[in-house]
Amino acid sequence: MKIEQIYTGCLAQGAYFIVSNGEAAVIDPLREVQPYIQKADKIGAKIKYVFETHFHADFVSGHLDLSEKTGAGIVYGPNANTAFKAHIANDGEVFHLGDIRIKALHTPGHTLESTSYLLFDENNKPTALFSGDTLFIGDVGRPDLAQKSDLTMEDLAGMLYDSLRTKIMPLPNDVIVYPAHGAGSACGKNMSKETSDTLGNQKMFNYALRGDMSKEEFIGEVTAGLPEPPHYFPENVKMNRDGYESIDDVLERGDQALSAEAFEAKANNTGALILDTRDPSEFAKGFIPNSVNIGIQGGFAPWVGALIPDLKQDLLIVTEPGKEEEVVTRLARVGYDHTIGYLNGGFETWLASGKEMDSVTSVSATDFAEKFQSGKLEVIDVRKPDEFASGHIETARNLPLDYINDLMAEFPKDKTLYIHCAGGYRSMIAASILKSRGVDDVINIEGGFGAVSKTNVPVLEGV
Repeated sequence: MKIEQIYTGCLAQGAYFIVSNGEAAVIDPLREVQPYIQKADKIGAKIKYVFETHFHADFVSGHLDLSEKTGAGIVYGPNANTAFKAHIANDGEVFHLGDIRIKALHTPGHTLESTSYLLFDENNKPTALFSGDTLFIGDVGRPDLAQKSDLTMEDLAGMLYDSLRTKIMPLPNDVIVYPAHGAGSACGKNMSKETSDTLGNQKMFNYALRGDMSKEEFIGEVTAGLPEPPHYFPENVKMNRDGYESIDDVLERGDQALSAEAFEAKANNTGALILDTRDPSEFAKGFIPNSVNIGIQGGFAPWVGALIPDLKQDLLIVTEPGKEEEVVTRLARVGYDHTIGYLNGGFETWLASGKEMDSVTSVSATDFAEKFQSGKLEVIDVRKPDEFASGHIETARNLPLDYINDLMAEFPKDKTLYIHCAGGYRSMIAASILKSRGVDDVINIEGGFGAVSKTNVPVLEGV
């Protein structure tokens, strides 16, 4: 028996490849399924099952394509209602895989269909728990993503309390917990950077598993301070539940190399959004007017999901040569399937064409400090509210990037705006969005708050 965790950093997501005696299963696969097929082929195994812990909100799973390409059965837990053929497991149902068994444990609370899968090894010993979004390392799943009209967030939190205490906490302490997400995911609020742990350790250190915690206390703690979920979450749930276009078709549509002239014409004729995925420092030097910068090296897919409201929006890509397929794939992971081409040769092609370009003015933290002392500046901090509360430039206004689409009227058009985040990634996204919408007098502070806090600029801490 072998268990492999396949962790994808930009989504903070864990998929699992399990093999025993020539048979394999994949739990919570990503949209692109060829790597799982290649793993199975390499060892001569047949993929028998695709287990889904729930209808994911933060990414589009690969269950349909993987089943279509391999013949593997798709398994969901109780209460799942799919628009495609799937086996809806009973609570406690056992699935045989080679010499091992996998038992479905219905653990509602994060969602109504949330199910964990308990693996028994060749000696019938409970060994691993694939806990989905029910139990994370250091946290549990948020209970506000699957509300119905007759169920409140508190109702679901109560179900989660019962699931943890009746299904998971009684398991042996040496069972390894393998969750669907780690730190950085919006599916929880206090996840650890660790991506697995023993259940015994979690009982000692995970606040939600305290033995003396009442249901009322649990509900209060789990529901407190939950940030608003990203706008794309409901759309991803719908795609996972109702079906989606094959990833092969999405990649083929996006794999259209365009000259500068063809790129410009397509942008003008289709109303496509130009998405530039280069490093923020490169983008600042020059870019196609009205393009939006979301660098692929950061939290690319979640930021696309948070900032581009329409998943059916046509997209044209500017990226480093050789990164085109990666960009289209990562967009598809969160349901953005309508990439219609890319600039062949990257931004250098646009430069060589002599076409119009734009840029973002940047200023070092040291130069900003000098300007700050010489007069009042309009400083915009685009970090999250909790980051701002822990420390910020004395005169800064907090307009978080997450909500920039709703906050556009708050950005003054008649002033020079000095924009920063923690290190520069988010502020360049904000600057590009502002410039694309007519707010032109924007200056990015290089190095963000981290660099500014080392200067003599007055900082308010813990406010």
